[in-house]
Amino acid sequence: MNNRLKPLANELDRHWIKLTTIAWVVIAIFYVWKRWAAIHWLSLGDTDDNMRLMQVRALLDGQGWYDLRNYRLNPPHGFDIHWSRIVDLPIAGLILLLRPFVGVAEAEKLACGIAPLLPLGIVLVSLGATVRRLVAPLAWPLAIIFMMSSTVALTMFMPDRIDHHGWQLAMLSLTVAGLCDPKGARGGAIVGLASAVSLAIGLEMLPYCAMAGAIIALRWIGDSAQRPRLMSYALALGGGCAAGYVVFASEANRVMRCDALTPIWLSVFVAAGAGLALLAMLSPADRRVRLLLAVIVGGAIAGAFAGMFPQCLARPEQVSDELYTSWLSNVREAKPIYRHPFRTAFPLAALPVMGLIGAGVATWRARRGDSFAGWACVSLFALFSAAMLLWQVRAGAAAQLMAVPGVTALAFILLPWLLAQRSIFVRVFAGAAVFLVISGSFSTVMLRTLPIDRPKPYVQRVNRATGLCVTVPAMEPLNQLPRTTIFTFVDLGPRLITLTHHDAVAGPYHRNGDAILDVHHAFKGSPEQARAIMTKHGATLMLVCPNMAESTVYRDRSPGGFYDRLAHGETFDWLTPVPLPKRSPLRLFRIEQASK
Repeated sequence: MNNRLKPLANELDRHWIKLTTIAWVVIAIFYVWKRWAAIHWLSLGDTDDNMRLMQVRALLDGQGWYDLRNYRLNPPHGFDIHWSRIVDLPIAGLILLLRPFVGVAEAEKLACGIAPLLPLGIVLVSLGATVRRLVAPLAWPLAIIFMMSSTVALTMFMPDRIDHHGWQLAMLSLTVAGLCDPKGARGGAIVGLASAVSLAIGLEMLPYCAMAGAIIALRWIGDSAQRPRLMSYALALGGGCAAGYVVFASEANRVMRCDALTPIWLSVFVAAGAGLALLAMLSPADRRVRLLLAVIVGGAIAGAFAGMFPQCLARPEQVSDELYTSWLSNVREAKPIYRHPFRTAFPLAALPVMGLIGAGVATWRARRGDSFAGWACVSLFALFSAAMLLWQVRAGAAAQLMAVPGVTALAFILLPWLLAQRSIFVRVFAGAAVFLVISGSFSTVMLRTLPIDRPKPYVQRVNRATGLCVTVPAMEPLNQLPRTTIFTFVDLGPRLITLTHHDAVAGPYHRNGDAILDVHHAFKGSPEQARAIMTKHGATLMLVCPNMAESTVYRDRSPGGFYDRLAHGETFDWLTPVPLPKRSPLRLFRIEQASK
């Protein structure tokens, strides 16, 4: 290295955490500025983001810590939400901090804009720690660059993306950093605590947590010197899950359900922690004995789980066959990547594939070095994350996050060659080409410049209608009407109760299958059936969004059903149109209650 650059390199090495924090602050400020319009209009684009804000509002309005039912859906009984309060805390804290200065409404907007960026700081530091240990002490800026170039993972940290995904990805990044931590006890504790926090938030990352535990167990089987890592992981996992259950498990999660940290999963994680701690205490010298003991403990826990909780071996949501067929099986993010359009799948998979290549090359190069074990862990995790895309496309964010160490290694391998080029033009253009390829950005460039799998006019029309109907200008006129229960689409319910004072009947949450099916039966059945269902729920208004994605399902699957007839312009004597502003994308009707 040039002697003139050594002081700079030393500063980058010595103060990397401080510099990463500064980079995160700059990134956060940039995205708040860039997305200010979305923050101003409270553009919570996902139903879960809207429900998260409603959950925070209820907490600040005095609803019980352990009562997570949303009473604005399916009144008066409410809607069971299987989440925890963990993700509510930073949002609620920001609102409490800001509202004395800007008022409640503006404080909510700012909190929703800032809160998703908080876990991004954890991700950047964790990735920096990982690549410093495995690639080079000065590789951490590259990790930041590649993280910021991801197409899906980064969106989970954008303003208004306030649901739990960003925090779970942050715990995943901590998990990987802990797996390659050279200090075994510290690394094991980090992995165990990160897994416990993730599981207390939700079970979406359960496969990744299980994979992390398996990797730690395999390291112990291969090397008994990994005993401190295994012991600290076991204690942190079992103790962390127990603490998470006591502090954060809602009243609805203290029953024998399979979709959250309930007594079922708590017993599994505590038993797993106890079993692994026992293995660490024994730590026989013979590798074959360690393997046998691990198989016995794992088999005992799996067998007990299958015998005691057979209901969890099928669908963990425990929904009816009808609800699964008509709704859950059609959720787009729950479908494998090969069932998505090329325009969606290609950019999503490009970065994970390059990450796998980079991790594989780095693991091979480190096969006789001290970093081999760490790279083996990262490669296994990257391979597992990419394979998860073949199960559900919602694994895309985690797969891209897990690709960052691999592509950073690939870039660091190619960097000396780039710097050795004499021509500045060669360095610039070759560097840009290398970045486009290994970051996966070439896929986005291709789709923008080439006529590949472009959305058809029908799809564009549906997307436009779906986007317009959930905006503040579209919903705001409804607040001029007296508060009531409005019967509307399942996917419109959470947004309706967030932006207006009205109640709704359903939202896309599997524990409330009866209400979801009532909405489906109403829009897909006969007009008489629709009226009876709306009357049963006490709805006095019906709200629809023509051409919204959900409406196309009712028309496609039930031609001649109530909604299909309504969409074709048919009128019904028990529905009276209610005027809305001229350019409103919504249609509102007053319901004449059916006589009992």
